[in-house]
Amino acid sequence: MVDMDHKAIIKNVELSVALGEWVCIIGPNGAGKSSFLKALAGIIESTGDIFIDDADLRHLSERDRACWVAYVAQEPIMPVGMKVFDYVLLGRTAHLKMLATESPKDLEIAHYVINELELAEFTDRDVATLSGGERQRVAIARALTQASPIVLLDEPTTALDVGYQQEVLELIDRLRMEKKIAVISTMHDLTVSGLYPDRLLLLSHGEIVESGTAQEVLTAENIAKYYGAQVRVVMHESGPVVIPDRKRKV
Repeated sequence: MVDMDHKAIIKNVELSVALGEWVCIIGPNGAGKSSFLKALAGIIESTGDIFIDDADLRHLSERDRACWVAYVAQEPIMPVGMKVFDYVLLGRTAHLKMLATESPKDLEIAHYVINELELAEFTDRDVATLSGGERQRVAIARALTQASPIVLLDEPTTALDVGYQQEVLELIDRLRMEKKIAVISTMHDLTVSGLYPDRLLLLSHGEIVESGTAQEVLTAENIAKYYGAQVRVVMHESGPVVIPDRKRKV
């Protein structure tokens, strides 16, 4: 993958994700995490191969690609004047035939996701009036309403308080197992990144430098080497807990 100056942003990345699996990409700022997701979503150009089963995503129409892949940006853009329910319902667009309107089943799916994310009170609100955390939840609701077998989430807990973080991640975790959805996400919070995903990929300077379970990847040595941070990693039954250590002056 290259940028506008034809410099490689991501290179030598190979990733295979099974349906029902959750893979989380972590790494310091500028490592290429968001760019990687955008390439998978077809938002930016890239080289290499991107296959779902035997289908090359680059040969699919935008509508057909949306049936396979749903993407949530870190800072989703929402059209002023649109109600929350209508925005969430846009997730069903890829599944509609030309000029067709949403079916009762489409409406049912949208209402289900809205209720699961506790957004019912916002359905008639203009998306432009939402707070950052509310916008994030609405954007995730639209992606889940899309019911694509692959969901790409760029920092899905951005602007969410700890309670809503847990609700959103629990819902994603449950749906990916029940519906056999492949989830690829990025996260800054290292402790949270180890709670739900099956695998972590540590990205640095556009390359995968570590891959494995949270216990294997989230080590004090790796975090010091690639983040330049001094931390302690405490093992808990839920997963590794990353605790920053204060750098004491000598």
